[in-house]
Amino acid sequence: MRVERKFCAVLLVLVGNAQAQALVATTDGVDARSRAWVRYYAEMYQLPTEFVEAIIDQESAWDTHAVSKKGAVGLMQLMPRTAARFGVRDRFRIEQNIQGGVAYLAWLKRRFNADLRLVTAAYYAGEAPIQLRGLSFANADVHRYVSQVAERYRVLRTNRQHQR
Repeated sequence: MRVERKFCAVLLVLVGNAQAQALVATTDGVDARSRAWVRYYAEMYQLPTEFVEAIIDQESAWDTHAVSKKGAVGLMQLMPRTAARFGVRDRFRIEQNIQGGVAYLAWLKRRFNADLRLVTAAYYAGEAPIQLRGLSFANADVHRYVSQVAERYRVLRTNRQHQR
C-alpha cells in the first residue's frame, strides 16, 4: 500500500492534473503502478484502456520482467527496433515499456484505419505482412492471438460497463 501511494504521488507530480488523480484513484492490487500508466497512456493516445490491457494480458500476463525467445521484453513485449522507434531506452522500465507499446498501438491504429483486429494482428506479426494481406494472412498463430485478445477485450469492456 505504501509503495502504491508513493507511486501515486510521483505520478501526480509528473503529470500534475485531475485526470491523473482519477486514473490513480481507480487503481488496485499488485499491478497498480502498471495499470495507472496503462490508463494514462491509453487516454493520451486515444486508445481504449481495455484494449491495451487485453494486449498486455496476452503478451506478458502483466509480468514486468517477461522476456520472449525472440527477444521481446516487458509488459508489452517490445522488440528492440520497435522500442527504439518509439523512444524507449529501457524496455524493462514499466513506464517506458507501456508508453512505447501504446504509442506503437496508436500508430498501428492510424495505419489500419482504427480496425483493432488488424492492429492486434500487426502488433503480433509485424505491420508488413498484415498491410500486405490483412486478415487473410494465413497464420494460425496470428488468428488465435487476435481471437484471444478480442475475447479478453470484450470481457474487460463488459466488466467495466457493469462497474459503472
